[in-house]
Amino acid sequence: MHEVTLAHVEDAACALAGVAQRTPLDHATYLSELHGCPVSLKLENLQRTGSFKLRGATYRLSRLTDEERARGVVAASAGNHAQGVAFAAQQLGVEATIFMPLGAPVPKLLATMGYGATVVTDGATVEECLALAAAHAERTGAIMIHPFDHADVIAGQGTIGLEILEDVPDADTIVVPIGGGGLIAGVAVAAKAVAAQQGRDIRIVGVQAAATAAFPPSLAAGHPVTIERGATIADGIAVVRPGEHTFPIVRDLVDEVVTVEEDHLARAVLTLLERMKLVVEPAGAAAVAAILEGLIEPHGSTVALVSGGNIDPLLLQRIVAHGLVASGRYMTIRIPLPDRPGQLARVSELLAREGANVIEVLHTRHDQGLTLNDVVLQMSVETRGPNHQTAVIDALRAAGYAPEVVGG
Repeated sequence: MHEVTLAHVEDAACALAGVAQRTPLDHATYLSELHGCPVSLKLENLQRTGSFKLRGATYRLSRLTDEERARGVVAASAGNHAQGVAFAAQQLGVEATIFMPLGAPVPKLLATMGYGATVVTDGATVEECLALAAAHAERTGAIMIHPFDHADVIAGQGTIGLEILEDVPDADTIVVPIGGGGLIAGVAVAAKAVAAQQGRDIRIVGVQAAATAAFPPSLAAGHPVTIERGATIADGIAVVRPGEHTFPIVRDLVDEVVTVEEDHLARAVLTLLERMKLVVEPAGAAAVAAILEGLIEPHGSTVALVSGGNIDPLLLQRIVAHGLVASGRYMTIRIPLPDRPGQLARVSELLAREGANVIEVLHTRHDQGLTLNDVVLQMSVETRGPNHQTAVIDALRAAGYAPEVVGG
């Protein structure tokens, strides 16, 4: 028996009433057509504070005694848990101190401060911030609110599983992003228990960013292991070690864990923005990325959990550009040309005939290796996908040019 049960999650649902919102669950036609089965999105990016973290934080704080609340709470987070704890503490009249890494996204930092928390920016990683928060708790007596590794936090996140099965009673598969495991552990407890009451099973699939994926090696080893942190745009799920409380639940109840690359995450953010008009952070888009890349075997009605939408606009700008490149819709080509009048016009006309949209042009005589009679034309062009890019390059070569793709 796990320490988190269906009754625990149901109690959390009652405690969250009036604080956490019941978020929408929308059918995703585009993903359904790609996946071969109905796909719905559970939109926790539309939750108050912009992510699911409010649920676990609120339930954890609601269970504190009056004496514990008087001591205040402390937490460590790159952003979403910070906002959840700050908002929940504000609602309950509890003093909150939040340790956030140096370089934490500015919107998340400002939002956390806006909810009334005292924010301390220190440490390079969330792990360092957790150590600083633990030291603060030891020094001041404040109650540590862990971002994922506590039974009450797990139960609070599990309320999402209850809502999913109330809205999609025949759901066959639920796909969930994984960082430390609190979200998927709670969803798995709730969904597996409700499905069992219905006399059936339900499949739970977790998704991690390949650059920092601690669960696959931990599951292989049979216990939590610590990995090296890799560079990933999915900062919200970049956790180097599964939780001691979350790991056994994931081991026993989660059917599969898959990983997605950085390009997959960028494409998912772009797809959600373009196709579904949703602003989603990379970690929040991990489940959608797995479906887009064909990593989730279609069995039946599928629900992908969109876990958060707190993204720095500057990062969104870079991701959109990267996503366009990754999906074959933007490329930069370098074309050596003889220095004769009309060459730029000829290349532009050729690209126009192929339906490529020129975004930027650099025409130079100063590129290294050029003779006195040569120039280089560098053009950034918008295309319709990989096949269209190939057609554009082939057309340039057929016209006697030697184009080289140099990036996005």
